[in-house]
Amino acid sequence: MDIKKTPLSFFLLVIIFVFIHNFCFAIDTISSAEVIRDSDSDTITSLNETFELGFFRPGNSSNRYVGIWFSTLPGDIAIVWVGNRDNPLTDSSGVLRISSDGNLVVLDGRQKVVWTTNVSVGTNSSRAELMESGNLVLREVNSRGSNVSNTGRIFWQSFEHPTHTLLQEMKFGANVRTGEKEIITSWKTDSDPSEGRFHLELEPLNIPQFVLWSGSQRHWRSGPWGGNKFLGIERMNDLYLNGFSVNRADQEGYVYALLSYVKKPFFERYVLNSIGRITGTIFDEGENRWVEDWSAPLTQCDFYGKCGSFGFCNLLSSPICSCLKGYEPKSIEEWNNGNWSSGCFRSSPLQCERNNTNSDEGKDDGFLKHEKMKVPDFVNSERAPDMEECKRTCLRKCSCIAYSYRSGVGCMLWHGNLVDTEEFSTDGVDLYIRAAYTELGKRKKYMEVVALGKSDKVKNFTDSEEIDPELPIFKYEQLAVATNHFSFGNKLGEGGFGSVYMGKLPSGQEIAVKRLSKSSGQGTEEFKNEVVVISRLQHRNLVKLLGCCVEGVEKMLIYEYMPNKSLDAFLFDPTKKALLDWGKCFQIIQGIGRGIIYLHRDSRLRVIHRDLKPSNILLDRDLIPKISDFGMARIFGGEQLQANTRRVVGTYGYMSPEYAMEGLFSEKSDVYSFGVLLLEIVSGMRNTSFYHHEESLSLIKHVWKIWKEDRTQEIIDPAISEQSVEEILRCIHVGLLSVQDFPKDRPSMAFILSMLTSEITNLPTPKEPAFSARQTTSDSESSQSGHKKCSVNLVSITTLEGR
Repeated sequence: MDIKKTPLSFFLLVIIFVFIHNFCFAIDTISSAEVIRDSDSDTITSLNETFELGFFRPGNSSNRYVGIWFSTLPGDIAIVWVGNRDNPLTDSSGVLRISSDGNLVVLDGRQKVVWTTNVSVGTNSSRAELMESGNLVLREVNSRGSNVSNTGRIFWQSFEHPTHTLLQEMKFGANVRTGEKEIITSWKTDSDPSEGRFHLELEPLNIPQFVLWSGSQRHWRSGPWGGNKFLGIERMNDLYLNGFSVNRADQEGYVYALLSYVKKPFFERYVLNSIGRITGTIFDEGENRWVEDWSAPLTQCDFYGKCGSFGFCNLLSSPICSCLKGYEPKSIEEWNNGNWSSGCFRSSPLQCERNNTNSDEGKDDGFLKHEKMKVPDFVNSERAPDMEECKRTCLRKCSCIAYSYRSGVGCMLWHGNLVDTEEFSTDGVDLYIRAAYTELGKRKKYMEVVALGKSDKVKNFTDSEEIDPELPIFKYEQLAVATNHFSFGNKLGEGGFGSVYMGKLPSGQEIAVKRLSKSSGQGTEEFKNEVVVISRLQHRNLVKLLGCCVEGVEKMLIYEYMPNKSLDAFLFDPTKKALLDWGKCFQIIQGIGRGIIYLHRDSRLRVIHRDLKPSNILLDRDLIPKISDFGMARIFGGEQLQANTRRVVGTYGYMSPEYAMEGLFSEKSDVYSFGVLLLEIVSGMRNTSFYHHEESLSLIKHVWKIWKEDRTQEIIDPAISEQSVEEILRCIHVGLLSVQDFPKDRPSMAFILSMLTSEITNLPTPKEPAFSARQTTSDSESSQSGHKKCSVNLVSITTLEGR
C-alpha cells in the first residue's frame, strides 16, 4: 500500500482504535507498568463493571485497605474481599502494583510491603486481573505479551484466599491429602477487617458439612450434605434453588462446595459477620437493596451442642431440650435450672454389652425412631443398598448407637456420643436410636385428650376455610349451665365482639367462653377467622381452643381458663405489679417471643397476629404467657412476605407505622408490637398513656430520648430496678431495635430471642423511631381502642376502616 496515498482519516481511526482498546483493557487489569494509587482514588473494575478493586476505609475507622466490592449496586459499599486485612495503612499513601518479582503487592508511603500474593512467579512476567465473578487473579503474561483476558497460567487467586464472604462461582473446600483448605474468617468488628474469632470451613471427611468455629470451639454446623441440600438446615430448598453443590475431585483429593446458578438473575453473597452469624443476602433490584434471606446461627437450637450429649433441641418445646429415647438427664437439678450442657445417659444397658445368659435369649437390642431430625455430628458413611441393610450393619457393631438412611446419601452410622441433634417442625430425616430390649417393651405414652361435649365434626360453618375436623362442638345448654346462664358474676370482660365468661364443666374443668354479641355486626368474620386459625395451632405459649358452639344466632368459642387473666392486669395495677419480679417478667417476655416464633416460622400455618398487646397476653396459674385473640390474624402462604389490607384493624399504639398508615403488614408488624410490649413490661408504663404527654408523643419516643441521653436506667420500673440491671438494659435496647420505623431494620423474632438470651452479644445500634400515632389518627379515632386504666379483658378488638 502506498502510504502517501492513504487518507489521514485512516491513521486517525487506527490511533483511536488502539487508544480505545488499551483503555478498555486497562479497566480490569494491572500490568507491570501500572500503579493503583490510593491518593488518586484509582480503581479497576471487572469487564461488565460488577466488581471494583481499590483502596477503601471501613466504617468509622481511619485505616485504609485494599479490597474488592460490588461496583454498580447502590447503598452501602458491600466489601467482598480484603487484601491487607491484618496490616492496615494509616494514611492514603498506599500503592497497589506488580513488583519486580512478579507478585502483586501493597506498599505504604515508605515503599514498605504491607501485603503480597507471595507466590513464585519465576522469570515470567505477570498481570493482575479482576474477573466478572469478583475473583482477583495473578496470571502469566505469555511469551507474545498477550493481554487477552482468561489466558495465561494462574499463579494466585483471591477465591483461594477468601476473607469473610462466599461468592457465586467460588470453590470453597479442603484437600484431604495435603490438608490445605479455604477458610472464611469474620472481621474483628464492623470497622476492623482484621481476622476475628469466627471462621467457617468445609469438613471433607465422611460426608462433607460446613462447620463454623468460635476460636477452637464448634459454634454451628450445617449438617451433612444430602445430595441436594444440607440436612441440618431446615427449609433449605433443593439444589436447583439453593445453588449449592458439593463435589469431589477424587484424583486430587479435593472436596469443595460451590454456589452456582445456571441462570444468574440476581447477586447473592454469604457473609460471616463479626458476631459469628453467616448471612445470605440477595440484591433485590425492585427494592434496590440487599435483602437477607437466610442466616445462622439464629435460634437457641442453632448453637452447637445446646442440649449436651444424647440430648436434642426443639425450639417449640418448653424446655427446649429433651433426652433422646432411652436416655435420661445426667443432672435433674441442672436441667430444671435450664442448664442442659451435662446432657443425658442411657437408662438401661444394651444387650450387646452384657454377658448373655439363657434368660436373655430373644431380647436383642432394637431401635427407637425420632422423626424430622437434624442428625448428630461425627457421622460415618457405610455401604448399604437400603435401610434394612443399614439397620443390620449397625446392629452387628455394639459401638454403633444410631443409624439413618437417606436416598442420595445412603447409610449413616454413629459411634460414641450423639451431639448437636435437633428436632425440626419440617424437613429433617428419620433417626433410629439403639435401645435396650427393656426400653422397646415400654408402653408408648400418649397425650390424654378429654372429649368435651359432642364429638361431631364442624360442618357447614364456612365453605372456604379448613377447620380442624376434631374440634369438639358444645351445645348452648351446656355452656349456659357452665356459666350460670352467662351471669354478670361470671363475666371476665368484654370487647367489640361481645363478652367473655368464666365457666365450669360437670367434670370440674374451668373454661373461658367467648360469646359473640347478637346485637353487634362486628365480630362475625373475626369469629370465623379465629376458629380457622387457632384450631390448627398447638403451642405452650398460645391459648388453647377447646371447642366452639354455633346454634342459630349464637356463636361461641371455648378456651382453657386463665386464672391470672391478662398481662395488663398485672403491669398496670399497682396492687398486682409487686407480684411480678424481674425473673417472672423475663419468663413472660421469652414465652411471648417463643409463641410468636411458632406463629411466624414453625407452625403448620404462617400466621401474622396483628393485635399483640398486654390485654391479649393471658397468664396461667404459673404466670406462663399465652397469646390469645386470633380474630385479626392472617395466614400467609409459604413464600409470602407481606400483604396489604384496606381494613386496618388492631389497636393504635401497638400498630407498626407501615400498617397504620398504608395497610401493609408482615412478620415485622408483630415484631413492632412485641417491641412496644417489651418496653411496657420493663418500664411499667402504658404506651398509650403518653399521647398527651408534654414532652413525648409515646412511650417509644420517651424511651428513645432517655436512651440517647445515656440515662437508660431511669426508664426501668422501680419495682424491678434493683434486679438484673444488665439484662433489663439489654431488653430496652432490643425493644428499640424492634420498633424502628422501617420493617427491614427490625430484627426477626428468632434473632430477638437470641439477643435477649445473650447468645448474641454485640447488639446493633437502633435508629430513631419517628412514627407517632398522633400523626396517623385523630383523638376520636384512637379512642376506639379503649385506654382503660386497668383492663382485664381476655380478648379485645379494635377495628378501624381505612380512609
